[in-house]
This record gives sequence, structure tokens and C-alpha cells, in this order.
Amino acid sequence: MGVKHGRDYSEILVDLTGAVGRISDGYIFFEMEPEEWVSLPEESKQEVWEALAEDLFYALGNEPVIQVGSGVVMYDKETHRINILLGDEDLASVVLV
Repeated sequence: MGVKHGRDYSEILVDLTGAVGRISDGYIFFEMEPEEWVSLPEESKQEVWEALAEDLFYALGNEPVIQVGSGVVMYDKETHRINILLGDEDLASVVLV
């Protein structure tokens, strides 16, 4: 289903990919060990972040809060944003409209 949005999906995906990439231990979401993550080429890491962003976009429509490593990705339907938090720190926000 995904989240409701008015912006072009490809633009949202670029923003969301960059945002989740800021979660330094986000690879834990894929049950990867730190050594595995470090050994991946940068291009592969970017592909992993993009795949995660796509999955999150659709999953947040059903589950508005998802843990990604030590971060939390939240869909706020009131403000039409996806917020990425690390503890109390707001890492990023992706505007959907």
C-alpha cells in the first residue's frame, strides 16, 4: 500500500535513501554483521539503502514506526512526512507532498 504522497515517488525515494543511509548501524536491519557491511563496496551499500528505502515506504503504510538499527523510521500522516530519529535526535525528514 505505501504511504500517501503527492511528490514524485522517485524524488521521495532519493530523499529517503539518503535519510536511512545516515543511520550508521542500519545494516543490522538486514541481520548483517559489521564486518560484512564494511567489506561491501560503496555501490552495493547504496543499493542496500535504496532497497531499504523502498521497503520502508511501503511498510510504513501499515506499520507507522519501524526500528532500523539504532534508529527509528516513523510515518507522520498529519504532517505528511517520514521522520528518521536516532534516540532523541532528528536525523532527517522526508516530505511526501
